[in-house]
Amino acid sequence: MAAVDLFWLPLGAGGQSVRLNGRVYEAVAAQLARRPAYALYHSALEVRVPEGRFVIEMTPVRDAHGKQRGVVSEGAVGSRLAGRFRICRYEVRRWRDGMIPDVEEAAESPRRLSDDHDRARRVLDLVPRVPTLVWGRDELKVGEMWNSNSVISWLLARSGLEPESIQPPSGGRAPGWQTGLLAAQRECERAGVRTAPPVTKERPPRRHP
Repeated sequence: MAAVDLFWLPLGAGGQSVRLNGRVYEAVAAQLARRPAYALYHSALEVRVPEGRFVIEMTPVRDAHGKQRGVVSEGAVGSRLAGRFRICRYEVRRWRDGMIPDVEEAAESPRRLSDDHDRARRVLDLVPRVPTLVWGRDELKVGEMWNSNSVISWLLARSGLEPESIQPPSGGRAPGWQTGLLAAQRECERAGVRTAPPVTKERPPRRHP
């Protein structure tokens, strides 16, 4: 059995502080862009291959025991200088038999992206190669920050799973998604390999009927 499933979790699920900060960020972003404010979503993957089930996600560094959670890389939050401190770092997990915190709050999930073994295997193999750009910064100069959604969209693009067609739940937005697509596209172009799906302008979130 093989599968790649996408989960959409409300930003700050299970944590009031992160949820509140997300709402403040979206309210300011919406005002600057002169558009309505939307619910923000954080994405994660669950990948199944014959030897097991793996959870792929970017989260804050919890403690010094990352290997127990399948951590394959870490990056800085806010600035590379601040990344010297654990509280200002994030981790990228490929966690065998792991869990997605607060998965019961996921919306329109899981979303099956593929049941092809080679695709699932490629997603897993690419996790250690995810760029570790600074979280919350626009180092690629595309007008959008690097975050957890960027990690997931980068993986899907490099795996050939056409993430440009994926939309967040109705009435929601996934900041950082296009940043991951652009990072994958530029990396492919530099390597002279088949490019990732083209980067398109973020589509307006779908509204509930």
